[in-house]
Amino acid sequence: MTSKPMPTGCVRQWSFVSRKTYANPFADVEVDAIVTGPGRATWRVPAFWAGGAKWAFRFVGPRPGSYTFRTECSDLANAGLHNREGAFKVVRYRDVNPLYRHGRLRVASDRRHFEHADGTPFFWLGDTWWMGLTHRLRWKKEIAALTADRVKKGFTVIQIVAGLYPDMNWLDPRGANEAGFPYDKDFGRVNPKWYDCADRKIALIADSGLAPCIVGCWGYYLMLMGLEKARRHWRYLVARYGAYPVFWCLAGEATMPYYDLFLGPKADPAEADRHRAVQKAGWTEVTRYVRGIDPFHNPVSVHGASGRACVEDDRLVDFNMLESSHDGYESIPGALSLVRTECAREPLMPVVHSEVNYEGILGRAKDDVQRATFWVCILNGLAGYTYGANGVWQLNRPEKPYGPSPHGATWGNRSWQDAYKLPGSAVVGLGKRLLQKYAWWQFQPHPEWSGVPESAQKWDLPQVAGIPGKVMVLYYHNAKAAWAPPDAGRLSGLVPRGAYRAKWIDPESGLEYRLGRITADADGRWLTPRSPIIGSILLILERIAR
Repeated sequence: MTSKPMPTGCVRQWSFVSRKTYANPFADVEVDAIVTGPGRATWRVPAFWAGGAKWAFRFVGPRPGSYTFRTECSDLANAGLHNREGAFKVVRYRDVNPLYRHGRLRVASDRRHFEHADGTPFFWLGDTWWMGLTHRLRWKKEIAALTADRVKKGFTVIQIVAGLYPDMNWLDPRGANEAGFPYDKDFGRVNPKWYDCADRKIALIADSGLAPCIVGCWGYYLMLMGLEKARRHWRYLVARYGAYPVFWCLAGEATMPYYDLFLGPKADPAEADRHRAVQKAGWTEVTRYVRGIDPFHNPVSVHGASGRACVEDDRLVDFNMLESSHDGYESIPGALSLVRTECAREPLMPVVHSEVNYEGILGRAKDDVQRATFWVCILNGLAGYTYGANGVWQLNRPEKPYGPSPHGATWGNRSWQDAYKLPGSAVVGLGKRLLQKYAWWQFQPHPEWSGVPESAQKWDLPQVAGIPGKVMVLYYHNAKAAWAPPDAGRLSGLVPRGAYRAKWIDPESGLEYRLGRITADADGRWLTPRSPIIGSILLILERIAR
């Protein structure tokens, strides 16, 4: 036990030694720590088997003060694990990591965006490292370089899978890390050493200021492990990582059956539908279970075309994770329709587009597509947006690309060392920085301000969001839309005869073209001048206070 004070937001671990030997500690015994803090607040914190005779729990103090704990073991006769007590102090965090400085992440009261415990808005800009816990992203130099690049570019979230990966069979050698696999063949025995390796990466990500979005597994694993083992898997994840500032994603593509049930010569539509129904029911139960055992109440979601549709009761999820197609520009209309539909769905919850065009996938979806997809989606009501690069999500290595997927072909051979430098990651990072100059969390879509009739509105015509009477942001995929007189560029929704500062911004470079002070007419309208760029551009109008 340690008496050294721990800063708020920072995770600490306490360990205990069992006085009994169990045939399978992972399944045979459960241990919790009951922590009591200032104001008699209590947390029931799941502990985890750490290998050998060792058990541990992790905790993070939300506010300064004195804390105590007492352990409870399902085997009351094990004096090494049951009724152990301790005390510690928590002091205020004084460093710069926003995840620790501003407190845990949660859904804001407007049910439209995320914030920290102190009310500071949190902008989700994610990156996709699905297979980042495999040996193909090496400790420590490689993951440190990738993490530093994403921090520099303004990313805030890393989507990463906890060992049970998509796009491969269970026990495929590509899914191992330095300690092998997280479980035995039948998921009955855990491998704590696999998680020890994963711990280092998760801690590095969080300590760098990036919130891990931990995906428990891909959806079809429910059919391999069954409901009981899926719950046990998630208890282990909550025990290992719940104290960190994480988002939980119960499963990726939660209701998608294994690939050969709907692809190729073995496809069986009826059996695929049965799997979808079983998976939906199962992940509903696991979601309910995780909500009941996570003492830190980390935000919970499920990944799918619409994640909330992948469970039978969407009140169980805190936010919605979307997935649309990987078809370059052709995917944007579908993505826009999905975003608009899901952002309007009741009950309201933050919506994150968590998988769209990976940059470079199928040899396309380059930085121009990344820019267009980001702005079109984010100005239509999203709480967050996740980028991805083909080569990074599967962690291709230059000496050994990932290779074929279960359908028999590869998604591409670009190495992650090249892929993380693709320009699209900087483009979306710039987009976030531009939006953060304003109260972006108060933005709402206003397509009616664009001057384009509703019947003619398409993704490649102006997309508009803002705060009435304060700020308006327009994205033009094709600036010629701002050139056609007299009404294509006639904006509405301004304060009648109100004064605004107006500027064009190149969304690729950030270069500004200032228009200076402009004044709306008596109807709150203004005719835009010609854009200085032939191509995509932003127009921002900010009200000048009198």
